[in-house]
Amino acid sequence: MAVSLALLPLLALFAILLLVLNLKFNKGPLFFQQTRMGRKLKPFTALKFRSMQPAEAITRAVDDPVEQHRITALGQVLRKTRIDELPQIINVLAGEMSLIGPRPDYIEHAREYLVEIPEYRARHLVRPGISGLAQVTLGYAEGLDATRAKANADLAYIRNASFGLELRVVWLTLITVLMLRGT
Repeated sequence: MAVSLALLPLLALFAILLLVLNLKFNKGPLFFQQTRMGRKLKPFTALKFRSMQPAEAITRAVDDPVEQHRITALGQVLRKTRIDELPQIINVLAGEMSLIGPRPDYIEHAREYLVEIPEYRARHLVRPGISGLAQVTLGYAEGLDATRAKANADLAYIRNASFGLELRVVWLTLITVLMLRGT
């Protein structure tokens, strides 16, 4: 909690900077909100800095690729540096997320994963995180096979939870950010 509070000034600084850049380079709101599946399968609204042109409706099916054509130039930078995830600090402070844990999936995709991937349900025993073991070791998961692998990594994180593992995920997250290995 203290770390999350300490990150609030950083979030405010980025929000002001991105607001100015967003007004100049993007159309649409600064923030993106999406219903995600959280701990105990409870839905919550995840916050992010918007990195894509707004869509009329979510039409991407579980196995569809990311709609790359909708990612803005500013959005590419936000995603590469993972800065787009910073507003989720508010979700952490609200008790909906933690800094480290399984990444929350879009609610409709998560419901399908619950049916298609038996081990997927167990990853919702803990709060979802801004970063997680699956993300820093496997990267972005696209489709059922990649989500199955991600679920197994998330279960390994849950089964082996320790301070050392948390530090490892934090370290790998820093490397991911500094090496611009975001999506």
